[in-house]
Amino acid sequence: MLNWFLRGIKKGVVTEKRFPEVLWPSTLEWREKGEVKCPTGAISGGEWYPNKCVFCRHCETALSPTGKPLGFKVEKEEPTFKKSFYLYPIDVGTCGGCNVELRLISSPQYDMTRFGIFFTNTPRHADALVVMGVLSPRMEEVLRRAYDAMPEPKLIILLGVCALSGGVMGVPPDVRGDVLIPGCPPTPESILRALVKAKGGEGI
Repeated sequence: MLNWFLRGIKKGVVTEKRFPEVLWPSTLEWREKGEVKCPTGAISGGEWYPNKCVFCRHCETALSPTGKPLGFKVEKEEPTFKKSFYLYPIDVGTCGGCNVELRLISSPQYDMTRFGIFFTNTPRHADALVVMGVLSPRMEEVLRRAYDAMPEPKLIILLGVCALSGGVMGVPPDVRGDVLIPGCPPTPESILRALVKAKGGEGI
């Protein structure tokens, strides 16, 4: 058994280390000017705000996809986590969409572990808190305690429109995000890219 394993390590095919070149097209651009009634206020004054957009397509007559990936924003990078980056996801009130997309980054086609990214079951071992959903009243204390239990340095990642702006209904968590990932839900590619940038690079 051991010999078989060692032969496999020596002759095995090296898995992909880089990101796919093409991401899911998510950004929007104006096709024609006009009044658009947006349920989340993502369109105002002729501007489109991705942090509020749930892609409900009410604006489909006025806006169209650009073919460019929806951008994320990293306010703070932490090179300390370059080789090893542990995430603690916390659902404060989601529909489940962001949870599914986040879990997908651990699947073979994305393989977050090749970049040194892992999930942990306790905030005491976490480098980053991944917050998803609108803030439900009973989760407010849970969120605060999870944050307080994390060691320094630590990052806060706001994942999805609900965590960024409250979405269609509800209010966003009252925390300042170091990493902002819009989308409803965000794609696994965009999540993975944001995480790699936040931890200071691929580390491979």
